[in-house]
Amino acid sequence: MIALIQRVTEASVEVDGEGVGSIGAGLLALVGVQPGDGPAQAGRMLDRLLGYRVFADAEGRMNRSLAETGGGLLLVSQFTLAADTRSGMRPGFSTAAPPAEAERQFNHLLAIARQRHPRVETGRFGAHMKIRLVNDGPVTFWLEAR
Repeated sequence: MIALIQRVTEASVEVDGEGVGSIGAGLLALVGVQPGDGPAQAGRMLDRLLGYRVFADAEGRMNRSLAETGGGLLLVSQFTLAADTRSGMRPGFSTAAPPAEAERQFNHLLAIARQRHPRVETGRFGAHMKIRLVNDGPVTFWLEAR
């Protein structure tokens, strides 16, 4: 499981003109599921999302986690993160989990996130989404949970 995370002051997701999820300050996590990902990878990813220290402490250093700040977490499925881009001019998607498997694992990540964190929002799996965000910093990281 992979995630591109961005520290944001706000972020929202829209599907067909309807707002489906939004947060204030926190993390936007674009999540890609790879073949073989399961509950262990989802659990490890959630630990990293909640514990990754990307928020400023009193001295302005990145020493605080989402769990400490209580900020929002916006989880958005994005299969293109798992694309094979090593060669050619068109991405390959054999490195991404099949849609049914990806949806099952993404929903598991979402469910455990909602159990452990008070402010979790999401997009809509498989939908064409419009995502708006204000990246704070900019602060962006690539996380993997294998």
